[in-house]
Amino acid sequence: MKRHISGIIITFGMLLMATLLVKPSVVSADRDLFYTYTYDYWGIERESPDAYAMNSVITTNTFGIGNLNSAEGMFVKDDQLYICDTLNNRIIQLEYKNDSFSLVKTVSEITKDGKKESISQPYDIYVTDDDIWYIADYGNERIIAIDQSQNVTSAIYKPEDEETIDADFKFKPMKLVVDAAGRIFVQAQNVNKGFMEFENDGEFIGYIGAAAVQFNFIDYVYKLISTQEQREQMEAFVPTEYNNIALDSEGFIYATIGTYDESTGSADPVRKLNAKGNDILIRNGYFDPRGDIQYGAGGGYTGPSKFVDVAVLDNDCYYCLDSNRGRIFGYDFQGNMLYAFGGIGYREGSFKLPVAIEELGDSLLILDKELGTITQMTLTDYGKQINNALLTYKKGEYDESASYWEKVLKLNGNYDLAYIGIGRSLLRQDRFEEAMSYFKLKLDYKNYSKAYLLYRKEWVEDNIGYIFAIFVVLLLIVFIKNTVQRVRREVNEE
Repeated sequence: MKRHISGIIITFGMLLMATLLVKPSVVSADRDLFYTYTYDYWGIERESPDAYAMNSVITTNTFGIGNLNSAEGMFVKDDQLYICDTLNNRIIQLEYKNDSFSLVKTVSEITKDGKKESISQPYDIYVTDDDIWYIADYGNERIIAIDQSQNVTSAIYKPEDEETIDADFKFKPMKLVVDAAGRIFVQAQNVNKGFMEFENDGEFIGYIGAAAVQFNFIDYVYKLISTQEQREQMEAFVPTEYNNIALDSEGFIYATIGTYDESTGSADPVRKLNAKGNDILIRNGYFDPRGDIQYGAGGGYTGPSKFVDVAVLDNDCYYCLDSNRGRIFGYDFQGNMLYAFGGIGYREGSFKLPVAIEELGDSLLILDKELGTITQMTLTDYGKQINNALLTYKKGEYDESASYWEKVLKLNGNYDLAYIGIGRSLLRQDRFEEAMSYFKLKLDYKNYSKAYLLYRKEWVEDNIGYIFAIFVVLLLIVFIKNTVQRVRREVNEE
């Protein structure tokens, strides 16, 4: 009987241990599905609550128009989504209402000078406030602007500029934006002089924002001592081509470059260009915005992140899309990394070949060229608290911003940016000493230095009376001492 009872106890114990062993693997699988992470000061990956969660996966076949074929670009304006179905030679317009998409129309033909013409391999589209569609008609080597009746209002072909454009150059527009003044900025294939800029009437102005040349000193020295034949075989020092372009609410250009040299740190993969084409992106985070800080060679994916698109929010945060590992990296207006999520694969929330990202309300839309899908990921409560903290800070509502950051800390006590955010809010409220403690806690030396200088200045101003009084007393002491010594010396001399 005792043996029987002992056997039951042992069996029950083994089952309990098996249950405990199995359960963590299930939790881990769920965790990996929407894995979100950040990097700390030391470049160590830290797990984070999900800022975005899966909402839906959109396939155009559900609208009875067939699947996407190598779609290259998309654009969002208000509640309208425009998709460049590239190899199907058409533009698809969808409308988003009541948490679902519906088909508005497809456009594969346009009317130019009274004649019907076909769109050929559209790579990108931009829709203005007056509903004019600007299409990068890649296959037809042109940019066309059409109205709501698909009539061509203007067209741009290869510019005639002998000084900057070779005679055999083929004008292959791939990405474009249009600013409030009607100027058109184009990223064209095989152009490494920056973005091509056109006036609203189609006149070619020139180039803007040429990417810096990636200079390698060792290669340069080798070129100096090599023969002519050897020099011809070496790769030339040429600027890197941009691969995408976006506009923020103030008309600044955000651009991405798909190459990043890990050894030299050259070719910043995301940039913000002003009217002169200068990069004015703020990079005050622990690390410059370049995607993954640490990475290996697992799953056949090697090298640094490769940014292929950028989406800019109204609060000046921006999201960079990495095609190398299928991840989305969020950054605030100071260049701090907010979070990263996504991955390569066939599961929901993962991608095979992401090529475009857009914001739609509180969601992000990611276009997958290989799968022919658009994934909609929506902000979680955790993500909303972060965005609210940043937005209220930009509005100057520093107390409210700090309260949002405190809510974030309740959800993620290891989130460095929440401490820094509270410190920045305190700094703006002239509470310098308190701000210093938050910056020091998370090793934010740049902001700590600012707070310390202001704290020292404030301390001097508050204590200037005491400082002056002490200075006067010291002068009196020195004067009295010197006077006493002089009198004694005179007495001794007598």
